[in-house]
Amino acid sequence: MTVSAPYQEFPVATTFGLEVPAKVMALGFADASNPHIPAKSDGYAFRRVFLRELLAFLRDPSGDALYVTGPTGSGKTSGICEVAARLNWPVQQVTCHGRMEVTDLIGHHTLMSRVPGETPVMTFQHGPLAVAMREGHILLLNEVDMMDPGELSGLNDVLEGRPLVIPQNAGEVIKPHPMFRVVVTGNSVGNGDATGLYQGIAMQNLAAMDRYRIVEVDYAKPEVEAKILAAVAGRLPENLRDRMISVANEIRRLFKGEEGMGGEIAITMSTRTLVRWAKLSIRFHKAVNPQGSATRWPMPLIKPCCAGHALRRRRPSFASRAIPSATNGWTAIRGTIKALACPRYTLGTSVPGVAFHPGFRPERVSRKCWVSHDPWHRGHSSHLITAAIQVGRW
Repeated sequence: MTVSAPYQEFPVATTFGLEVPAKVMALGFADASNPHIPAKSDGYAFRRVFLRELLAFLRDPSGDALYVTGPTGSGKTSGICEVAARLNWPVQQVTCHGRMEVTDLIGHHTLMSRVPGETPVMTFQHGPLAVAMREGHILLLNEVDMMDPGELSGLNDVLEGRPLVIPQNAGEVIKPHPMFRVVVTGNSVGNGDATGLYQGIAMQNLAAMDRYRIVEVDYAKPEVEAKILAAVAGRLPENLRDRMISVANEIRRLFKGEEGMGGEIAITMSTRTLVRWAKLSIRFHKAVNPQGSATRWPMPLIKPCCAGHALRRRRPSFASRAIPSATNGWTAIRGTIKALACPRYTLGTSVPGVAFHPGFRPERVSRKCWVSHDPWHRGHSSHLITAAIQVGRW
């Protein structure tokens, strides 16, 4: 297929840093000045399968919309925006919620002044859907499964390629631009949330869901996350970055459980959280701890799993092997259990491979819980989870 201005073909190998034949091309725009083009993150690691599915859809949607589903923080939205940034493809991005209506996407009348200080006049303001259809942008609807199914069904005609008619604006008709695309993201596949982990998700209309291609995006593989951490936190020792990834994958395994139906903990560690952990580790480099000394690679408190309902079934085991001592010339890094919600351990018992924070003075107040007198945790409930990890701040 030969394209001409204002469109452009981009070689996938050099544009996305993947080993593919040089003749494989991706469709995009030649103009890189549009303000709606997302910002590009240098060093972003693309996943081959997700990229293949997304590029195939962008080139030829064949009357479909694209539904990207996966657990929180798995890179659904960031992957779409990073692709659009490299293809100079403008994006109209909206985060859906339970009270959103189709008219919020189409547009509404409002008082506007063309120049600041002038008397405002009633003007029709086009919404992101109308703008995307008219200009050939990607309409990106995040958390689409939180939208009311009746309202989401209002997009059915648009998804099939029919013009958008706006009665509120004197019957304006907007025909879809050849480059107009609809991409949505969600934590479910339109069938509700069987795990109970994502509050507010609604079961969507079957007829509406029939208009989407489904692409599942899981957490990145360890080797991909290793590239991500190397790009954003290259100052951290490689063996430490590898152990951080191991912690994240263990937490995800406990979060997802068997067949993705929910596991033993109710909060996960996403790639987003993993990157935050690495960045904060560098930012707190040589930070002075409460004891007045500094370690070479102090790690700020990371709580992938929080108090309350986060602990489904008591499991202290994985924290003890989360981050073993990291030697090879670097300051020893040890995991810290802030509280144990397990009656198996008695007062003063140490967990193999875990060094307790000096401020952790546990008292057994009942058969099922420990409380910590560490000021950071005073007042927390008995369900403080075992997986709360603090590394090196002592």
